[in-house]
Amino acid sequence: MIIGNGTVITNDEKNTLIEDGAILIKDNFIAEVGSFKDLITKYKDEEVIDVDGKLIMPGFICAHSHIYSAYARGMNVNKNTSGFLNVLENLWWNLDKKLSLEDVKLNAYTTYIESIKNGVTTLIDHHSSPNAIDGSLYKIKEAATEIGIRTSLCYEVTDRDGYIRRDLGIKENVNFIKYCQNDNSDMIKALFGLHASFTLSDDTLYKVKEASNGLDTGFHIHVAEGIHDQFDSLKKYEKRVVERLFDFNILNEKCIAVHCVHINPLEMEILKQTNTNVVHNPQSNMNNAVGCPNVLRMMDMGINVGLGTDAYTNDMFDSMKCANILHKFNTYDNTVGFNETKKMQFENNPKLLKNYFKHELGIIKEGAYADVITLSYDPTTPLDESNWFGHLIFGLSGRDVNDTMVNGKFVMRDREILTVDERRINANSRQRAKEIWRLI
Repeated sequence: MIIGNGTVITNDEKNTLIEDGAILIKDNFIAEVGSFKDLITKYKDEEVIDVDGKLIMPGFICAHSHIYSAYARGMNVNKNTSGFLNVLENLWWNLDKKLSLEDVKLNAYTTYIESIKNGVTTLIDHHSSPNAIDGSLYKIKEAATEIGIRTSLCYEVTDRDGYIRRDLGIKENVNFIKYCQNDNSDMIKALFGLHASFTLSDDTLYKVKEASNGLDTGFHIHVAEGIHDQFDSLKKYEKRVVERLFDFNILNEKCIAVHCVHINPLEMEILKQTNTNVVHNPQSNMNNAVGCPNVLRMMDMGINVGLGTDAYTNDMFDSMKCANILHKFNTYDNTVGFNETKKMQFENNPKLLKNYFKHELGIIKEGAYADVITLSYDPTTPLDESNWFGHLIFGLSGRDVNDTMVNGKFVMRDREILTVDERRINANSRQRAKEIWRLI
Protein backbone atom coordinates (compact mmCIF):
# COMPACT_ATOMS: atom_id res chain seq x y z
CA MET A 1 0.00 0.00 0.00
CA ILE A 2 1.14 3.54 -0.80
CA ILE A 3 -0.20 6.49 1.18
CA GLY A 4 0.74 9.71 -0.55
CA ASN A 5 0.12 12.96 -2.38
CA GLY A 6 0.46 14.88 0.87
CA THR A 7 3.08 16.58 3.02
CA VAL A 8 4.99 13.92 4.94
CA ILE A 9 6.31 14.94 8.36
CA THR A 10 8.72 12.12 9.19
CA ASN A 11 10.00 13.18 12.64
CA ASP A 12 13.23 11.38 11.68
CA GLU A 13 16.75 12.25 12.79
CA LYS A 14 17.14 14.79 9.96
CA ASN A 15 13.70 16.35 10.55
CA THR A 16 12.82 15.44 6.97
CA LEU A 17 9.68 16.93 5.47
CA ILE A 18 8.57 15.86 1.99
CA GLU A 19 6.09 17.88 0.00
CA ASP A 20 4.12 15.69 -2.43
CA GLY A 21 5.47 12.79 -0.38
CA ALA A 22 4.40 9.21 0.13
CA ILE A 23 4.93 6.13 2.30
CA LEU A 24 5.15 2.55 1.12
CA ILE A 25 3.69 0.14 3.68
CA LYS A 26 4.39 -3.58 3.62
CA ASP A 27 2.44 -5.66 6.13
CA ASN A 28 2.75 -3.67 9.38
CA PHE A 29 5.98 -1.81 8.58
CA ILE A 30 7.02 1.28 6.70
CA ALA A 31 9.09 -0.03 3.78
CA GLU A 32 10.05 3.19 2.01
CA VAL A 33 9.53 6.96 2.21
CA GLY A 34 9.88 9.27 -0.77
CA SER A 35 8.08 11.35 -3.35
CA PHE A 36 4.59 10.33 -4.39
CA LYS A 37 5.51 10.28 -8.05
CA ASP A 38 8.58 8.11 -7.51
CA LEU A 39 6.83 5.54 -5.34
CA ILE A 40 3.77 5.04 -7.53
CA THR A 41 6.05 4.72 -10.55
CA LYS A 42 8.34 2.24 -8.80
CA TYR A 43 5.55 0.15 -7.25
CA LYS A 44 2.85 0.10 -9.93
CA ASP A 45 0.95 -2.85 -8.47
CA GLU A 46 0.49 -1.35 -5.01
CA GLU A 47 -2.86 -0.04 -3.77
CA VAL A 48 -2.66 3.77 -3.66
CA ILE A 49 -4.33 5.91 -1.01
CA ASP A 50 -4.34 9.47 -2.36
CA VAL A 51 -4.71 11.86 0.61
CA ASP A 52 -5.19 14.89 -1.64
CA GLY A 53 -2.76 17.28 0.02
CA LYS A 54 -3.31 16.28 3.65
CA LEU A 55 -0.53 16.09 6.22
CA ILE A 56 0.90 12.61 6.74
CA MET A 57 2.76 12.01 10.01
CA PRO A 58 3.45 9.48 12.77
CA GLY A 59 0.61 8.62 15.12
CA PHE A 60 0.72 10.26 18.55
CA ILE A 61 1.85 8.55 21.74
CA CYS A 62 0.07 9.17 25.05
CA ALA A 63 2.49 8.11 27.78
CA HIS A 64 0.06 8.14 30.72
CA SER A 65 -3.72 7.91 31.03
CA HIS A 66 -6.52 6.37 33.13
CA ILE A 67 -9.17 4.48 31.18
CA TYR A 68 -11.19 3.91 34.36
CA SER A 69 -12.09 7.62 34.55
CA ALA A 70 -14.15 7.62 31.35
CA TYR A 71 -17.54 8.02 33.11
CA ALA A 72 -16.38 11.19 34.90
CA ARG A 73 -17.04 13.59 32.02
CA GLY A 74 -19.99 15.77 33.08
CA MET A 75 -20.40 13.97 36.41
CA ASN A 76 -21.41 16.00 39.48
CA VAL A 77 -19.60 15.24 42.73
CA ASN A 78 -21.51 16.25 45.86
CA LYS A 79 -18.75 15.45 48.31
CA ASN A 80 -15.90 17.80 49.21
CA THR A 81 -13.30 18.13 46.45
CA SER A 82 -11.33 20.98 48.00
CA GLY A 83 -7.67 19.98 47.92
CA PHE A 84 -6.02 17.13 46.08
CA LEU A 85 -6.57 14.44 48.72
CA ASN A 86 -10.31 15.14 48.71
CA VAL A 87 -10.31 14.98 44.92
CA LEU A 88 -8.73 11.53 45.13
CA GLU A 89 -10.95 10.22 47.92
CA ASN A 90 -14.29 11.70 46.91
CA LEU A 91 -14.01 11.62 43.13
CA TRP A 92 -11.56 9.08 41.70
CA TRP A 93 -11.48 6.53 44.52
CA ASN A 94 -15.24 6.81 44.72
CA LEU A 95 -15.72 6.26 40.99
CA ASP A 96 -13.28 3.38 40.54
CA LYS A 97 -15.08 1.33 43.22
CA LYS A 98 -18.31 1.43 41.22
CA LEU A 99 -16.89 -0.25 38.13
CA SER A 100 -17.71 -3.78 37.04
CA LEU A 101 -15.65 -5.72 34.52
CA GLU A 102 -18.12 -4.73 31.79
CA ASP A 103 -17.71 -1.08 32.81
CA VAL A 104 -13.96 -1.48 32.50
CA LYS A 105 -14.31 -2.82 28.96
CA LEU A 106 -16.81 -0.11 28.00
CA ASN A 107 -14.48 2.57 29.38
CA ALA A 108 -11.68 1.07 27.30
CA TYR A 109 -13.80 1.17 24.16
CA THR A 110 -14.73 4.84 24.56
CA THR A 111 -11.22 5.94 25.56
CA TYR A 112 -9.54 4.11 22.71
CA ILE A 113 -12.09 5.30 20.14
CA GLU A 114 -11.65 8.92 21.14
CA SER A 115 -7.87 8.51 21.21
CA ILE A 116 -7.85 7.12 17.67
CA LYS A 117 -10.07 9.96 16.48
CA ASN A 118 -7.47 12.36 17.89
CA GLY A 119 -4.60 10.57 16.16
CA VAL A 120 -3.29 8.60 19.16
CA THR A 121 -1.99 5.22 18.04
CA THR A 122 -0.22 4.12 21.25
CA LEU A 123 -1.57 4.65 24.78
CA ILE A 124 0.02 3.70 28.10
CA ASP A 125 -2.68 3.19 30.74
CA HIS A 126 -2.72 2.92 34.53
CA HIS A 127 -5.88 1.11 35.65
CA SER A 128 -7.93 0.83 38.86
CA SER A 129 -11.22 -0.97 39.61
CA PRO A 130 -11.05 -2.27 43.21
CA ASN A 131 -14.26 -4.31 43.04
CA ALA A 132 -13.43 -5.76 39.62
CA ILE A 133 -9.72 -6.51 39.69
CA ASP A 134 -9.44 -10.10 38.50
CA GLY A 135 -9.45 -10.05 34.70
CA SER A 136 -9.71 -6.27 34.38
CA LEU A 137 -6.56 -5.88 32.28
CA TYR A 138 -7.74 -8.67 29.99
CA LYS A 139 -11.03 -6.81 29.46
CA ILE A 140 -9.12 -3.70 28.43
CA LYS A 141 -6.92 -5.83 26.19
CA GLU A 142 -9.99 -7.28 24.49
CA ALA A 143 -11.25 -3.79 23.63
CA ALA A 144 -7.81 -2.68 22.44
CA THR A 145 -7.44 -5.74 20.21
CA GLU A 146 -10.91 -5.37 18.70
CA ILE A 147 -10.40 -1.67 18.00
CA GLY A 148 -6.82 -2.16 16.81
CA ILE A 149 -4.84 0.26 18.97
CA ARG A 150 -1.36 -0.31 20.43
CA THR A 151 -1.34 -0.13 24.22
CA SER A 152 0.49 -0.87 27.48
CA LEU A 153 -1.48 -1.73 30.61
CA CYS A 154 -0.98 -2.16 34.32
CA TYR A 155 -3.11 -2.48 37.47
CA GLU A 156 -2.72 0.07 40.26
CA VAL A 157 -1.54 -1.78 43.39
CA THR A 158 -2.44 0.09 46.58
CA ASP A 159 -3.12 -0.49 50.28
CA ARG A 160 -6.14 1.81 50.37
CA ASP A 161 -8.69 -0.92 49.64
CA GLY A 162 -7.32 -3.53 52.04
CA TYR A 163 -4.87 -6.38 51.80
CA ILE A 164 -7.14 -8.75 49.89
CA ARG A 165 -7.56 -6.28 47.03
CA ARG A 166 -3.87 -5.35 47.24
CA ASP A 167 -2.93 -8.97 46.70
CA LEU A 168 -5.45 -9.30 43.86
CA GLY A 169 -3.85 -6.26 42.22
CA ILE A 170 -0.39 -7.83 42.49
CA LYS A 171 -1.73 -11.06 41.01
CA GLU A 172 -3.44 -9.23 38.12
CA ASN A 173 -0.19 -7.49 37.22
CA VAL A 174 1.87 -10.68 37.37
CA ASN A 175 -0.58 -12.73 35.31
CA PHE A 176 -1.01 -10.05 32.67
CA ILE A 177 2.73 -9.39 32.39
CA LYS A 178 3.29 -13.11 31.77
CA TYR A 179 0.47 -13.14 29.22
CA CYS A 180 1.97 -10.21 27.32
CA GLN A 181 5.42 -11.75 27.34
CA ASN A 182 3.95 -14.71 25.43
CA ASP A 183 2.11 -12.47 22.96
CA ASN A 184 4.09 -11.91 19.78
CA SER A 185 1.89 -9.23 18.22
CA ASP A 186 3.86 -6.36 19.80
CA MET A 187 0.52 -4.60 20.18
CA ILE A 188 -0.13 -5.27 23.88
CA LYS A 189 2.45 -4.69 26.61
CA ALA A 190 2.37 -4.66 30.39
CA LEU A 191 4.02 -2.79 33.23
CA PHE A 192 3.69 -3.40 36.99
CA GLY A 193 1.31 -0.75 38.31
CA LEU A 194 1.71 1.00 41.66
CA HIS A 195 -0.46 3.86 42.88
CA ALA A 196 1.82 6.17 44.87
CA SER A 197 4.22 6.01 47.80
CA PHE A 198 1.68 7.31 50.31
CA THR A 199 -0.70 4.37 49.70
CA LEU A 200 2.04 1.72 49.59
CA SER A 201 3.50 0.37 52.82
CA ASP A 202 6.96 -1.16 53.05
CA ASP A 203 5.30 -4.56 53.43
CA THR A 204 3.45 -4.03 50.15
CA LEU A 205 6.55 -2.90 48.29
CA TYR A 206 8.42 -5.98 49.54
CA LYS A 207 5.58 -8.15 48.24
CA VAL A 208 5.61 -6.32 44.91
CA LYS A 209 9.36 -6.75 44.51
CA GLU A 210 9.10 -10.44 45.37
CA ALA A 211 6.26 -10.93 42.87
CA SER A 212 8.12 -9.09 40.12
CA ASN A 213 11.34 -11.12 40.44
CA GLY A 214 12.22 -12.67 37.12
CA LEU A 215 9.54 -10.82 35.16
CA ASP A 216 11.95 -8.34 33.54
CA THR A 217 9.34 -5.59 33.66
CA GLY A 218 9.15 -1.95 34.64
CA PHE A 219 6.95 -0.14 37.14
CA HIS A 220 4.39 2.58 36.45
CA ILE A 221 3.82 4.80 39.50
CA HIS A 222 2.63 8.28 40.47
CA VAL A 223 5.46 10.22 42.12
CA ALA A 224 4.97 13.30 44.30
CA GLU A 225 1.94 14.46 42.36
CA GLY A 226 0.68 16.19 45.49
CA ILE A 227 2.81 17.48 48.37
CA HIS A 228 1.15 14.99 50.73
CA ASP A 229 3.12 12.21 49.03
CA GLN A 230 6.35 13.82 50.27
CA PHE A 231 4.98 14.61 53.74
CA ASP A 232 3.86 11.00 54.17
CA SER A 233 7.21 9.56 53.07
CA LEU A 234 9.23 11.89 55.27
CA LYS A 235 7.04 11.26 58.30
CA LYS A 236 6.83 7.47 58.00
CA TYR A 237 10.17 6.58 56.44
CA GLU A 238 12.39 9.65 56.99
CA LYS A 239 13.21 9.83 53.29
CA ARG A 240 11.76 11.51 50.24
CA VAL A 241 9.58 9.62 47.76
CA VAL A 242 12.20 9.07 45.05
CA GLU A 243 14.77 8.02 47.66
CA ARG A 244 12.30 5.46 49.01
CA LEU A 245 11.57 4.06 45.56
CA PHE A 246 15.31 3.92 44.86
CA ASP A 247 15.87 1.91 48.04
CA PHE A 248 13.29 -0.62 46.80
CA ASN A 249 14.98 -0.81 43.39
CA ILE A 250 11.82 0.39 41.65
CA LEU A 251 13.62 2.89 39.43
CA ASN A 252 15.24 1.99 36.09
CA GLU A 253 14.99 2.64 32.35
CA LYS A 254 11.71 0.70 32.14
CA CYS A 255 10.09 2.61 35.00
CA ILE A 256 7.59 5.43 34.42
CA ALA A 257 7.50 8.00 37.24
CA VAL A 258 4.40 10.08 36.60
CA HIS A 259 4.08 13.79 37.49
CA CYS A 260 7.11 14.40 39.80
CA VAL A 261 5.65 17.78 40.76
CA HIS A 262 7.20 18.00 44.23
CA ILE A 263 10.64 16.44 43.81
CA ASN A 264 13.88 18.21 44.72
CA PRO A 265 17.28 18.31 42.94
CA LEU A 266 18.55 15.23 44.79
CA GLU A 267 15.55 13.24 43.61
CA MET A 268 16.05 14.50 40.07
CA GLU A 269 19.64 13.29 40.19
CA ILE A 270 18.45 9.85 41.32
CA LEU A 271 16.00 9.71 38.42
CA LYS A 272 18.79 10.69 36.03
CA GLN A 273 21.30 8.17 37.38
CA THR A 274 18.72 5.34 37.21
CA ASN A 275 17.55 6.35 33.70
CA THR A 276 13.99 6.54 35.00
CA ASN A 277 11.39 8.06 32.69
CA VAL A 278 9.16 10.91 33.86
CA VAL A 279 5.80 11.69 32.27
CA HIS A 280 4.41 15.23 32.39
CA ASN A 281 0.63 15.80 32.43
CA PRO A 282 0.22 19.59 32.37
CA GLN A 283 -3.56 19.93 32.19
CA SER A 284 -4.14 17.48 35.02
CA ASN A 285 -1.59 19.23 37.25
CA MET A 286 -3.26 22.57 36.62
CA ASN A 287 -6.78 21.22 37.10
CA ASN A 288 -5.86 19.57 40.41
CA ALA A 289 -3.91 22.68 41.48
CA VAL A 290 -1.01 20.53 42.66
CA GLY A 291 1.69 22.72 41.12
CA CYS A 292 3.95 22.76 38.10
CA PRO A 293 6.81 20.22 37.93
CA ASN A 294 10.25 21.54 37.09
CA VAL A 295 10.24 19.86 33.69
CA LEU A 296 12.72 22.38 32.31
CA ARG A 297 15.38 21.47 34.85
CA MET A 298 14.75 17.75 34.49
CA MET A 299 15.16 17.95 30.73
CA ASP A 300 18.30 20.08 31.07
CA MET A 301 19.72 17.32 33.28
CA GLY A 302 19.03 14.73 30.59
CA ILE A 303 16.06 13.01 32.23
CA ASN A 304 13.73 11.49 29.64
CA VAL A 305 10.51 13.45 30.22
CA GLY A 306 7.59 12.30 28.09
CA LEU A 307 4.08 13.66 27.72
CA GLY A 308 0.72 12.24 28.72
CA THR A 309 -2.78 13.41 29.54
CA ASP A 310 -3.65 11.71 32.85
CA ALA A 311 -7.06 11.23 31.14
CA TYR A 312 -7.84 14.94 31.39
CA THR A 313 -8.22 14.68 27.62
CA ASN A 314 -7.62 12.06 24.95
CA ASP A 315 -6.13 14.63 22.59
CA MET A 316 -2.36 15.03 22.64
CA PHE A 317 -2.74 18.32 20.77
CA ASP A 318 -4.45 19.66 23.91
CA SER A 319 -1.65 18.39 26.12
CA MET A 320 1.02 19.92 23.87
CA LYS A 321 -0.72 23.29 23.69
CA CYS A 322 -0.99 23.41 27.48
CA ALA A 323 2.61 22.31 28.11
CA ASN A 324 3.85 25.02 25.77
CA ILE A 325 2.20 27.84 27.72
CA LEU A 326 2.30 26.40 31.27
CA HIS A 327 6.07 26.66 31.57
CA LYS A 328 6.11 30.15 30.10
CA PHE A 329 3.55 31.21 32.70
CA ASN A 330 5.29 29.40 35.56
CA THR A 331 8.75 30.85 34.84
CA TYR A 332 7.72 34.28 33.50
CA ASP A 333 9.84 33.39 30.49
CA ASN A 334 8.22 33.39 27.06
CA THR A 335 11.26 31.71 25.47
CA VAL A 336 10.69 28.33 27.14
CA GLY A 337 8.11 25.58 26.68
CA PHE A 338 7.87 25.33 22.90
CA ASN A 339 11.01 23.33 22.11
CA GLU A 340 10.65 21.31 25.31
CA THR A 341 7.09 20.31 24.38
CA LYS A 342 8.17 19.21 20.92
CA LYS A 343 10.95 17.13 22.47
CA MET A 344 8.62 15.51 25.02
CA GLN A 345 6.13 14.36 22.39
CA PHE A 346 8.25 13.69 19.33
CA GLU A 347 11.58 12.56 20.80
CA ASN A 348 11.09 11.44 24.38
CA ASN A 349 7.80 9.54 24.00
CA PRO A 350 9.23 7.43 21.14
CA LYS A 351 12.39 6.90 23.20
CA LEU A 352 10.25 5.70 26.11
CA LEU A 353 8.46 3.15 23.92
CA LYS A 354 11.78 1.66 22.78
CA ASN A 355 11.98 0.12 26.27
CA TYR A 356 8.93 -2.03 25.57
CA PHE A 357 8.27 -2.47 21.84
CA LYS A 358 10.46 -4.32 19.34
CA HIS A 359 10.49 -1.71 16.56
CA GLU A 360 10.43 2.07 16.40
CA LEU A 361 7.26 4.10 16.90
CA GLY A 362 6.47 7.79 16.56
CA ILE A 363 8.56 8.12 13.41
CA ILE A 364 8.13 7.63 9.67
CA LYS A 365 11.18 5.77 8.41
CA GLU A 366 12.03 2.44 6.88
CA GLY A 367 11.65 -0.35 9.42
CA ALA A 368 9.36 1.52 11.82
CA TYR A 369 5.89 0.27 12.60
CA ALA A 370 3.23 1.67 10.27
CA ASP A 371 1.38 3.78 12.83
CA VAL A 372 0.40 6.72 10.65
CA ILE A 373 -2.19 9.50 10.66
CA THR A 374 -3.39 12.03 8.11
CA LEU A 375 -4.74 15.48 8.93
CA SER A 376 -6.91 17.84 6.91
CA TYR A 377 -5.03 21.12 6.92
CA ASP A 378 -4.74 23.91 4.39
CA PRO A 379 -2.10 26.19 5.97
CA THR A 380 -2.45 29.94 5.59
CA THR A 381 1.32 30.40 5.96
CA PRO A 382 4.28 28.35 4.66
CA LEU A 383 4.84 24.96 6.31
CA ASP A 384 8.30 23.38 6.14
CA GLU A 385 10.81 21.34 8.14
CA SER A 386 11.67 24.33 10.33
CA ASN A 387 8.17 25.20 11.51
CA TRP A 388 5.85 22.19 11.26
CA PHE A 389 5.59 21.93 15.03
CA GLY A 390 4.42 25.55 15.19
CA HIS A 391 1.64 24.62 12.80
CA LEU A 392 0.69 21.68 15.01
CA ILE A 393 0.54 23.86 18.12
CA PHE A 394 -1.19 26.92 16.66
CA GLY A 395 -3.10 25.60 13.66
CA LEU A 396 -4.30 22.07 14.37
CA SER A 397 -6.21 19.94 16.86
CA GLY A 398 -7.13 16.31 17.21
CA ARG A 399 -10.36 16.92 15.32
CA ASP A 400 -8.34 17.62 12.19
CA VAL A 401 -7.21 13.98 12.09
CA ASN A 402 -8.83 12.36 9.05
CA ASP A 403 -7.36 8.84 8.97
CA THR A 404 -5.63 6.70 11.57
CA MET A 405 -3.57 3.61 10.78
CA VAL A 406 -2.15 1.30 13.44
CA ASN A 407 0.23 -1.54 12.65
CA GLY A 408 -0.39 -1.21 8.92
CA LYS A 409 -4.20 -1.29 9.15
CA PHE A 410 -6.65 1.59 8.97
CA VAL A 411 -8.75 1.82 12.11
CA MET A 412 -10.29 5.13 11.03
CA ARG A 413 -10.97 6.52 7.54
CA ASP A 414 -12.56 9.90 6.88
CA ARG A 415 -13.32 10.26 10.63
CA GLU A 416 -15.22 6.95 10.72
CA ILE A 417 -14.08 4.21 13.09
CA LEU A 418 -13.86 1.02 11.02
CA THR A 419 -13.41 -1.72 13.61
CA VAL A 420 -16.29 -1.26 16.08
CA ASP A 421 -19.73 0.37 16.22
CA GLU A 422 -18.91 3.76 17.73
CA ARG A 423 -22.52 4.93 18.03
CA ARG A 424 -23.66 1.81 19.83
CA ILE A 425 -20.70 1.95 22.21
CA ASN A 426 -21.26 5.61 23.02
CA ALA A 427 -24.99 5.01 23.60
CA ASN A 428 -24.18 2.15 25.97
CA SER A 429 -21.67 4.34 27.78
CA ARG A 430 -24.20 7.17 28.23
CA GLN A 431 -26.76 4.78 29.65
CA ARG A 432 -24.34 3.10 32.01
CA ALA A 433 -22.87 6.43 33.14
CA LYS A 434 -26.35 7.53 34.31
CA GLU A 435 -26.51 4.45 36.50
CA ILE A 436 -23.01 4.99 37.88
CA TRP A 437 -23.65 8.68 38.59
CA ARG A 438 -26.56 7.76 40.89
CA LEU A 439 -24.07 5.89 43.07
CA ILE A 440 -21.53 8.71 43.38
